[in-house]
Amino acid sequence: MSVVFRPEAEAEISQAAQWYEARANGLGSEFVRSLEAAIANIERHPLAYQIVFGEVRRALLRRFPYAVFFKHAQNETLVIACFHLRRDPAQWQERT
Repeated sequence: MSVVFRPEAEAEISQAAQWYEARANGLGSEFVRSLEAAIANIERHPLAYQIVFGEVRRALLRRFPYAVFFKHAQNETLVIACFHLRRDPAQWQERT
């Protein structure tokens, strides 16, 4: 199974990692490792995650107030957003 990131999701990940790295040396890397762990879990068990909007599921990151929003099909998982949980969800819902 392949995981595909929408360009908006890639930009959100990059911005968040840079923001955390600016706050503390190494924290951006921790954010990326937390994201990678979430993606690995999504790859193993995509249907284990709660549906939050239409066909979109949500995986929470550990230690960081972010979630990965994704759609799963038979051979592909599409990451729609990596979103801070306090942001307006309408911003990522428009992408579906």
